[in-house]
Amino acid sequence: MFKPLIFFIGLRYTRAKRRTGFISFITLTSVLGIALGVAALITVLSVMNGFEAELRDRILGMTSHASITGTDGELHDWQTMEAPLKNESRILGWAPYVEGQAMINSDRRVSGTLLRGILPDYEPRVSEVAKRLVSGSLQGLKPGEFGIILGAELAEHLGAIPGDKVTVITPQVTPTPAGILPRLKRFTVVGIFHVGMFEYDRNLALIHLDDAKRLFSLGDAVSGLRLKLEDVFFARQIVREIGPRLPGQFMITDWTQAHSNFFKAIQTEKRVMFIILLLIVAVAAFNIVSTLVMVVTDKRPDIAILRTQGMPPISVMGIFIVLGTIIGLLGTLIGGIGGVILALNVETVVPVIEKVFGVHFLSADVYYISELPSKLIWSDVYRITGVAFLLSVLATLYPAWQASRIKPAEELRYE
Repeated sequence: MFKPLIFFIGLRYTRAKRRTGFISFITLTSVLGIALGVAALITVLSVMNGFEAELRDRILGMTSHASITGTDGELHDWQTMEAPLKNESRILGWAPYVEGQAMINSDRRVSGTLLRGILPDYEPRVSEVAKRLVSGSLQGLKPGEFGIILGAELAEHLGAIPGDKVTVITPQVTPTPAGILPRLKRFTVVGIFHVGMFEYDRNLALIHLDDAKRLFSLGDAVSGLRLKLEDVFFARQIVREIGPRLPGQFMITDWTQAHSNFFKAIQTEKRVMFIILLLIVAVAAFNIVSTLVMVVTDKRPDIAILRTQGMPPISVMGIFIVLGTIIGLLGTLIGGIGGVILALNVETVVPVIEKVFGVHFLSADVYYISELPSKLIWSDVYRITGVAFLLSVLATLYPAWQASRIKPAEELRYE
């Protein structure tokens, strides 16, 4: 089917002048439609990949890859677990913590928050909070001095800055002659962190581990140990293997259990977006059908002459398959290159658009993060361009088949 003559005629038809400019216009729109569809699909999937990766990094940067907790909510003698953890190369770090719900009051403003007690020397092993501080440092949390580090949104809501006093109110009660009262404690703001995720910037505060133990009446116990793993994608396998090697009674969970529904929802959304945007590519690809039908109508006398000179129907079919494939290939290449360039520069292009039009695409309190990230995965590019090209080739089959059925005698009767 695909002899050099077939390719020559097919390529010539792409450059030949039409009897009407409308056919050229339809050809151009087919190329541009495929290009836009492919570019949009690559860009959107890259943004969603970046969105997922950014969320995963920020969530795991503030929570943990895995957690060891007591069966009753309290973990005693956590130091006995350090030796087995040191012997496990896949565990990069661990840190004890105390967590509890509390209310923070400052200047007549009150907010509920998650209060987390940490050890300043251990915390950088398992989280990125030390890198996210906009003022103060973790070393400002000293035992017995009751210092507190607030999330940026929480500090703004309370109107608190470093050096201010805030009152922490916990659900634990204290018996007094006047009755049972909630436990209150004055803390000094020693720092503010900004993660870029509203969930943490608005609802998390950090204090020293010893202060948290006293505040929540835990004695020598902690809420648990947070672990940082070498490979987060093998978290479930790692925790299953290290669990039996640790002493005592405890529960061990990994991040895939704590956030599984969230990331499954993102994966489902990616698949749905791929299908929806692929329909745009499909519509553009099947515009090739109308283009080739018009070309076949325009070239009927030429086809008849070729047939009378001995060209078989299969070769005629090959001419128009080549023609349609060139249109599809051109659109796919333009779209692929444009999509890759745009995906690699989304973080530069979007701020410019926001500044020019005075809009903000992502609100941190709605979308968790305030920047539009992008992560180009080449396997996605190959898959998208491959599917687009395949659809383009399939769209050529019917018009090419119709061209091969033209009868020379009928077409040349009045020529």
